[in-house]
Amino acid sequence: MSDMPHSSPTPQAAADSAAVPVLGLQKQLHKEPTKKSTVLAWALWDWGLQPFNTVVLTFIFTALYLTTDAFLSPEIQALSDDDPLKEQALAGLSSGLGVGTTIAGLLILVLAPVLGQQADAQGRQKLWLAVGTIGTIGCMLGLWFAEPVPTLFWLGVALISAGTVFNEIGTVNSNALLVSIATPKNIGRISGLGWGFGYVGGVVALVLVVVFYISGWFGLPDDDGLPYRLIAVGCAVWAIVFTIPVFLRVPEPAPLGKPERRVGFLRSYALLVRDVVGLYRNPATRNTFWFLVSSSVFRDGLSGVFTFGAIIAAQVFGFGFIELVAFGISANLIAGISTIIAGRWDDRFGPKAILLFSLTSMVVTGLVVFFLADLGSIVFWIFGLALCAFVGPAQSAGRSFLARVTPAGREGEIFGLYATTGRAASWMSSLLWTLLIVATGATVFGVLGIVVVLLVGLLLVLPVKAPR
Repeated sequence: MSDMPHSSPTPQAAADSAAVPVLGLQKQLHKEPTKKSTVLAWALWDWGLQPFNTVVLTFIFTALYLTTDAFLSPEIQALSDDDPLKEQALAGLSSGLGVGTTIAGLLILVLAPVLGQQADAQGRQKLWLAVGTIGTIGCMLGLWFAEPVPTLFWLGVALISAGTVFNEIGTVNSNALLVSIATPKNIGRISGLGWGFGYVGGVVALVLVVVFYISGWFGLPDDDGLPYRLIAVGCAVWAIVFTIPVFLRVPEPAPLGKPERRVGFLRSYALLVRDVVGLYRNPATRNTFWFLVSSSVFRDGLSGVFTFGAIIAAQVFGFGFIELVAFGISANLIAGISTIIAGRWDDRFGPKAILLFSLTSMVVTGLVVFFLADLGSIVFWIFGLALCAFVGPAQSAGRSFLARVTPAGREGEIFGLYATTGRAASWMSSLLWTLLIVATGATVFGVLGIVVVLLVGLLLVLPVKAPR
């Protein structure tokens, strides 16, 4: 067996090659088991960077600080909360954050696969992992300067948006490193451990923030948004401490090593298009292509669960602040534990079985939440948490599945495409959520939008061949 040739003069020739590419995991089949300390070092990267998503991006910094009246002019702040002018101004902050994150998503769409391709060609996944990690940490440190004045709102938006891009660059290369420490026999367990550590790390960080809040910020003044700016800096320090081990302990996959791959940045896009066509036309990698397509749909459904879960809890089931935070902590903790457990089942039954079971369970559970919503908050406490219990296993199995069907030497590029296809389809849950609520005038119908996306993703996964 040999690597798929890339020296053919035309895309058609490369695509029609009958050569079967060596899969990255096949090279690891007879190697010595990876030391537990190395696996732990890799998993700690997820633990270290997760507070950026959980604390900064979702629950605390943006929701309780950046998009509040702290960044409005004093005249608008003085208005009552139900004043139309104040409501409009707050909506402007939320839409401003949306503009920033949309631009970030487009940058990820454009940059992720090419940066991954460059890392593969040069054997420098850890270099780009460092770029993504240091960039994310730098953005969190920069939030210290986002003082609560209207002119600095866009500084906060820019730093959070840039942090999103850097975080995704780091994630692409962290995923690529998975192939260098796993074998076909344990990749599910290791992938699940990484996702699980991420969830649990986010929970621990969130709990520390809640303790900080309940204790009255430990006596610190809350002028100038000091507590929230300290929280951002604290998340940066957390990331510095826990991401160092991956650079010291985890090896890189072997570089692609073909001179043709070492091209300029702009030329890489032409090479990328050729490679995507080649994935589809080559029978040996067509399965990888179809999995990238199907995963883009079901991952948008998984994202919709956490994106809109808090809104469902608050508006449909009447959760207050404390109950909502408690639910968020519980949801992440359950997702983390279930993911670690499901990782072991992945190695035994295969990632496709885990995916099908998780997605089917989420469709059924989502329908239960919709049809039993009138029974009150107990429904969401039980079945909402059940939904979250299947999100992590599906995410982990998706990464494990892709790692099993990734050609050797192209880990960064393929996982870059994984990030890109996810962004390309990230509009579906939001669109169906919005359309169904507008059409019915009831937020609970948005649940059906998420269920529909999960169902479509499930149906698209069915014909994809399970990796051996």
